[in-house]
Amino acid sequence: MDLKNHSVSFRICDIFYPDCQQILFQLHGNDVLQGRVVDLSESGMTDGAFVELDVDGLGEKVIVPLERILGICE
Repeated sequence: MDLKNHSVSFRICDIFYPDCQQILFQLHGNDVLQGRVVDLSESGMTDGAFVELDVDGLGEKVIVPLERILGICE
């Protein structure tokens, strides 16, 4: 079958080039996620601190610089 000019579907993780992470950033880099704080780095609430978050739908914890947290959700 000639696939030229046909739409196809694929998983982001199967992209060979460019890096799939680059694609995600371009498509969804400004999307806002919510997560539950699991832990704070040793720096606590000071500059350079990091927050470990549990995000629904993700299989692993996410680490974000504390200064990049947008706000607290109710």
